[in-house]
Amino acid sequence: MNKLNDTQSPSRAANQQSAAPKALNQAVQRLLQPLVKLLLSFQITYPVVQEWLKKAMVDVAERDFPLPGKPQTDTRLSLLTGIHRKDIKRLRGEPQQTTHTPEVVSLGVQIAAHWMAHYCDANGQPLALPFKQTTDAQPNFETLVEQVAKKDIRARVVLDEWLRLGAAEEIEQDGEQRIQLTPNAFIPKQGVDEKAFFLGMNLADHIATASNNLLEQPAKFERCLYYDGLSEASIEELKQLAAEEGMALLTRLNQRALELKQQDQQGNFHQRINVGMYVFDEDERHEPHQ
Repeated sequence: MNKLNDTQSPSRAANQQSAAPKALNQAVQRLLQPLVKLLLSFQITYPVVQEWLKKAMVDVAERDFPLPGKPQTDTRLSLLTGIHRKDIKRLRGEPQQTTHTPEVVSLGVQIAAHWMAHYCDANGQPLALPFKQTTDAQPNFETLVEQVAKKDIRARVVLDEWLRLGAAEEIEQDGEQRIQLTPNAFIPKQGVDEKAFFLGMNLADHIATASNNLLEQPAKFERCLYYDGLSEASIEELKQLAAEEGMALLTRLNQRALELKQQDQQGNFHQRINVGMYVFDEDERHEPHQ
């Protein structure tokens, strides 16, 4: 008696692939390439990724593809995913992993958001703050941290971690030492846990948005600007413009989001929103041939 095997023959896999639109096949293969590059950079090999993919397919099939009034069985999930029943049973028995926001990211994002919403100059740029209060009306980093963290953590601890991550820097301004929020805050230069958190959250949300629109459900907002055949000078100009205008938009959205969060905090609400912007450029001659 033949057994269903996860490792399908090339011909069977090709037949299943042909059932999907050709454009979708090409799109998925294209988005996998930068992901594979990232995985190989961390020496994450195919058997590890295969196990991750199995778990993801079982979880999604069980959660998002139920039959009304009928329980999800191992057999049906095997039919939906092509994964062997013995693996289905094993994976369903494993405890669900929850995504935890690294503490430094959770607190850091809140402090940076508060900073950009309340302590900016006339152009919307975050002010450089002294560490301690020097006058009654002067904003300072220590008070900022207390406003957000409620004295649960000392400002010095936050600053040391921000300096390590590259989210802030110490500068001299008007004859005194001040703390400047870096342009890329909160995108840490150091700290794999923090950067990996944003990788997972942002790419997952972007793929979910694009997938939603491909499936022709009520459309979610997703737009991009694409040009090729440009010089390096033109690219640099556009990157600078995108950075300036994009940051200005995110700053305005952040200010309004904080106002709305304070307005909604008395209610039992569970909606979340993620608004992002990215800029990618490369020399097309370096692309692998298809």
